[in-house]
Amino acid sequence: MKGYKKYYFNKIMWYLLTLIIAVLLNFLLPRLMPGNPVSAIAARTANGMTDQTAVQKVYEDYVKTFGINKPMYVQFFQFIKNLFKGDLGVSFIYYPRTVSDLLAKSVWWTICLQLPAIIVGWLLGNVLGAIAAYIKGAWDKAILPAFLFLSNMPAFGMAILLQFFFAVYLKWFPASLGYGYDLNPNMSFHFIGSVIYHYQLPFWSIVLITIGGQAIGMRSMSIYELNADYVKYSRFLGIKDRKIVKYVFRNAMLPQITGLALSLGTMVGGALVAEMIFSYPGIGTTLMAAITGRDYPVISGCTLIITIMVLIANLLVEILYGFIDPRVKAVQQD
Repeated sequence: MKGYKKYYFNKIMWYLLTLIIAVLLNFLLPRLMPGNPVSAIAARTANGMTDQTAVQKVYEDYVKTFGINKPMYVQFFQFIKNLFKGDLGVSFIYYPRTVSDLLAKSVWWTICLQLPAIIVGWLLGNVLGAIAAYIKGAWDKAILPAFLFLSNMPAFGMAILLQFFFAVYLKWFPASLGYGYDLNPNMSFHFIGSVIYHYQLPFWSIVLITIGGQAIGMRSMSIYELNADYVKYSRFLGIKDRKIVKYVFRNAMLPQITGLALSLGTMVGGALVAEMIFSYPGIGTTLMAAITGRDYPVISGCTLIITIMVLIANLLVEILYGFIDPRVKAVQQD
């Protein structure tokens, strides 16, 4: 257990260091964007005013409210102080709504879309890769290449393709939004049915681009394991294939778990693009609106939430890997 403590302590320290660097970049990068969003807000507020002194007073009040008249290092320490309080600031374009309020409504839409889609895509990809390696035939020569082709499409390309074919051409599913535009969020069966109906295209656009990459990795590892000496020896001893295959695919899954951890960031990025294409009410759509409006607090809040989600998911995979990989167990026990 002492070895395990050291293993997990090192992992957690590295993730904390990554989080600190991410928070620093999260603060700096939006503020390096060109343009002054406060000027746009002040212009909207002062629309119709003819007194230039009053217009200037409106602008100065907004600058003071958002604190952008202070030196960058003062803004940073204030940002960190507020972060520990759970205060991500006030949105520029949705003023006076807070960033926390905006993200609280959008983050659950993103989690409920991305987490199931990534897991389903990963599982289906591994099953397809294992079947292609073991059964071969049409699975290996036709179905696997087809999914590999789909997975190499960019996320926005897959989303637009599904949107055009199933929403515009066939009219089977809605082209955008997370639920009917004439509905208010509630727990009624009608609303839940509308959410599930609007959920299909964003969900499958993420799943389809996930399957191919996972399948090809699982196929390669399964073929390697099927040709290993222990498999040949087990067959020579007369052990049934059904029992051998169970160990083969369990060993082949270990690198796939690592692959899942490494590719989570890319998957999440692709999923956010899908949200933007379908105008799904998640973090991706909120982030797009914030970038367009140069809304620094919302951009920082979105990227921080995305970073934390990816880091937590990777850390959980690392912890799981430490328990299921016999090699890690052996090293920690030495």
